[in-house]
Amino acid sequence: MKIEIVEGYENTEVIIRCSTATQDIRKLESLLQSFANKLSCTKDGATYLVDVQDILYFESVDKNTFLYTASEVYELQLKLYEIEEVLSDAGFIRSAKSQVINIYKIASLCPDFGGRIEVTMMGGERLVVSRQYAKLLKQRLGIKN
Repeated sequence: MKIEIVEGYENTEVIIRCSTATQDIRKLESLLQSFANKLSCTKDGATYLVDVQDILYFESVDKNTFLYTASEVYELQLKLYEIEEVLSDAGFIRSAKSQVINIYKIASLCPDFGGRIEVTMMGGERLVVSRQYAKLLKQRLGIKN
């Protein structure tokens, strides 16, 4: 693979030249597009636009969905299944019934009791990946059992 950065242009453009657009190439395309994505959410009555790349995880509590960054917590109107659908190619996966995490923001993993996995996010927060989703997380991270 050859990567080349050429400066001096007014607009940024990414061109991927390949023999076939494989699933990995499509994931790379999605990841690059997610850098331009923002989600609309609220905090203290104000509306904010949060960069998808800054999100550590989403959590559903009492039928409300919250978005967590390293320093802030926001509320948004999307349901977890909608978040999964929209952001799955950007590295977000279901990790528990009430949680969707950004696999690119995981700092470390540690096996837990009953087949669960404890993940430490880059912000230092510790989350538990349920046994039901642990295998999927390992697959997405390329970790062999």
